[in-house]
Amino acid sequence: MSYRIALVDDEPLARDRLARLIGEHPDFELVAELESGDAVLEWLVFNGVDVLLLDIQMPGRSGLETAQALQQHAHPPLVVFCTAFDEHALDAFGVSAIDYLLKPVRPADLQRALDRVRERLAGRAQRRIATLGVRSHLTARTHMGLQLIPVEEVCYFLADQKYVNAIHEQGETLIDDSLRQLEDEFGDRFVRVHRSALVARDRIVRLETLEGGGHLVYLRGLEVGVAVSRRHLPEVRKVMKSL
Repeated sequence: MSYRIALVDDEPLARDRLARLIGEHPDFELVAELESGDAVLEWLVFNGVDVLLLDIQMPGRSGLETAQALQQHAHPPLVVFCTAFDEHALDAFGVSAIDYLLKPVRPADLQRALDRVRERLAGRAQRRIATLGVRSHLTARTHMGLQLIPVEEVCYFLADQKYVNAIHEQGETLIDDSLRQLEDEFGDRFVRVHRSALVARDRIVRLETLEGGGHLVYLRGLEVGVAVSRRHLPEVRKVMKSL
């Protein structure tokens, strides 16, 4: 399972260092690097993320003010503060930060924070499934009205900016669920092969290596392959061995 993470810091060197450290955690995918609180709030209008590594002292809106604004979101990301000053610690936890890291961030401290993030996100997913149960059908509003799509008929999900397209036996349908929500709920049925794609495990028929580099996974019932990223290739191979 892969979690989406974004960096928010006005110092390029600080962002570069944190990006390198995050790269040592393969289950976290760095999806954005932003320079200010206003920038990340605008970015989140059209993008989803599981956790923010958020600087506190930035030009314009501070990290604390940004975290307060995030609380107005229906599903706010988790926040881990990163700062060169420790006098903001109590204020940070006052806005529900999951951790507070001092710069320069040490690998062990980032490891501790990401472990907390994993536990919190896993708990969220379990609570959602316990409350709603795992669905047998997806719903979508189309020009023909409400459409029900059996999950067992879905070949793969493909994210395109703020939309997710379900490719299924009857065609293609845009749905409201995010790729992250679908992975949390149907992780035993689908595997992530790319930051933008989940494919049905039991439909995988072969993995093809392209001459120019890269890989495609082919699914039963489809002629066109789905791109597999280098990051997710080991998990795809692991799934294929278990089939």
